[in-house]
Amino acid sequence: MREFFLVKHSKGAIGLRFFGLGPNFKPNNGLRKLQSFLNINTFWAQNRTIKDLKKCLSNSDVIISIWVGSEIVGFGRALSDGVYRGVLWDIVIDQNYQGKGYGKLIVQSLLNSKKIRNTKKVYLMTTNKKLFYSQIEFKEVHSQNLLIREI
Repeated sequence: MREFFLVKHSKGAIGLRFFGLGPNFKPNNGLRKLQSFLNINTFWAQNRTIKDLKKCLSNSDVIISIWVGSEIVGFGRALSDGVYRGVLWDIVIDQNYQGKGYGKLIVQSLLNSKKIRNTKKVYLMTTNKKLFYSQIEFKEVHSQNLLIREI
């Protein structure tokens, strides 16, 4: 297996947003690579614009990415009030790198981050990875309903 780099971005991922930084703080068109990565590896995060990705990242509390060479192969982010509630978002592993522990590494890195680690409840939504998340202590909730408002 090739060497990978886990990047714990600063709050808002300033280096990624403004300079396209990847591992070792080297410019590598990281924001465009993130956009392409999401387009290829998700159905729910396709066609996000660079402008919207920048805004999304700037408003995120914790951002983690995994790189192999100069290519992004994993990504996740989280938001939290730091006490009561937190939410994990956009956890994605390149289809060619699934099953190697990268997803677990991203989730654990998010959960262990300063902003999330003492949060009483951490939520996430998934379409088809319920089994994966149940292996890392997430439980399905039957006593609540998911409601959504779209614009």
